[in-house]
Amino acid sequence: MSGHPSSFIKTVKWLYHESGIASLYLTGRDAWLVILSRTCRMFAFGAVSLTIALFFSELGFSDFRIGLFMSLTLLGDVVLGLVITLMADGLGRRRVLFAGGLLMAVSGGVFCVFENFWILLLAAVVGVVSASGADFGPFRAIEESMLSHITTPKTRADVLSWYVTCSSLGSAAGTELAGRFVERLKQREGWSLVQTYHATFWIYIVMGGLNMISTLSMSSKCEVEKTPTETSDELAQGLLHDSDEEEEEPSPQQPPKTKGRFSQISQSTRHVMYKLWFLLTVDSLADGMVSQALTTYFLDRKFHLSKTSLGDIMSAAMILATVSTIFAGPLARHLGLLNTMVFTHLPSSVAVLLFPAPSGLVVTIILLFIRMGLNNMDQAPRAAFIAAVVKPEERTAVMGITSTLRTLAMATGPSFTGALAGREKFWIAFVVGGVLRIMYDLGLWSMFVNMRLHAHETHHDAGQRMSIDEEDVEMMRQSAEHQA
Repeated sequence: MSGHPSSFIKTVKWLYHESGIASLYLTGRDAWLVILSRTCRMFAFGAVSLTIALFFSELGFSDFRIGLFMSLTLLGDVVLGLVITLMADGLGRRRVLFAGGLLMAVSGGVFCVFENFWILLLAAVVGVVSASGADFGPFRAIEESMLSHITTPKTRADVLSWYVTCSSLGSAAGTELAGRFVERLKQREGWSLVQTYHATFWIYIVMGGLNMISTLSMSSKCEVEKTPTETSDELAQGLLHDSDEEEEEPSPQQPPKTKGRFSQISQSTRHVMYKLWFLLTVDSLADGMVSQALTTYFLDRKFHLSKTSLGDIMSAAMILATVSTIFAGPLARHLGLLNTMVFTHLPSSVAVLLFPAPSGLVVTIILLFIRMGLNNMDQAPRAAFIAAVVKPEERTAVMGITSTLRTLAMATGPSFTGALAGREKFWIAFVVGGVLRIMYDLGLWSMFVNMRLHAHETHHDAGQRMSIDEEDVEMMRQSAEHQA
């Protein structure tokens, strides 16, 4: 009988480590707060993704204008993200995230009141309202850089997996709440459909406030470590401006050399990132054409579902995405970062390609579940992959540029889809999007299958890695004692 409790304890300990919870616990409170911050933001994004296209349609905006709004919002995010991410390390990462929470709350207030196209567009750009349901603003890049900074190569994939998992859960919960919230308000006397859509943006105000509170609770460990050759003024320079950078120990008479922003990123990093940026641009263009909000709109037009049913379907799909991301960390440990990225994303891409083909709702939902269930499993390995091939001091800039390029590519997608929808050719967007995603997956595999990772982190954070190794040894010792 004594063997059963010991087996149970060993199983629990194995799950504790294999699920990545051990890595998350060892990383500390700052990681939990960063994850909480994004979860709140994605809760708001998920709620709005269900209603924003329907809201605009109810206001009388044409399909082309709806697509144009989403494209212009993403283009605005490009400019905002470009400035913010490249200045974040100099201004302070926590300050930037706090400002993001404040702007998020303000933009939610604007959407609660106004119905003018241009006013809503301005609020969406400045407040980083997600018209697509995805997190393509500048703040995700900053958060991923923070998590990469406070983790080690051994814990990073696990922590980033939980970062994606919790945010997916937040998005699913937001979508589920929004669908039921709209249906409940519609049943009340005196509430029009437009008024119920306005009311959903109160969620933005609340989640923006929670973002500010969580940011204020973060410690200084989240900030970049300054080195003697790296000043805050250099970090604060924008991509389009030149910065003056002195050589090591220059003579008083020797003028400093002028280098551009890209010069602060090493040649080896740029060689890798140029290829990866191109592939991510292709993938993001596809994502923009078949975003979550546009997928919801497609289902509504094709099957004329109630808002509760739409919310239930999309929420169930997001819950599948949440559950699947839990396994991204263990898969990355066993298969490798690149294999996990490709082997999980490729079936999702095929599901996008086939999505408009079925005439029945059941098969369509199955394809949606395959797409959504596997779609997010590559996010944490991708962030860990980027962190593994760049130097620690380059991560915020590289991830910021990555986010900017992805947003720029994604911004062009909704306009194409809006134009196609206006011509009753909505289905073409999913076919093109699926083909582009498959091209991304195959290109990723062919270009990076033999890439060497963690070259810049051989001796980084050895103390923390040792503490994890010691815990593994202790668990093995206790298991041996129980078996004895």
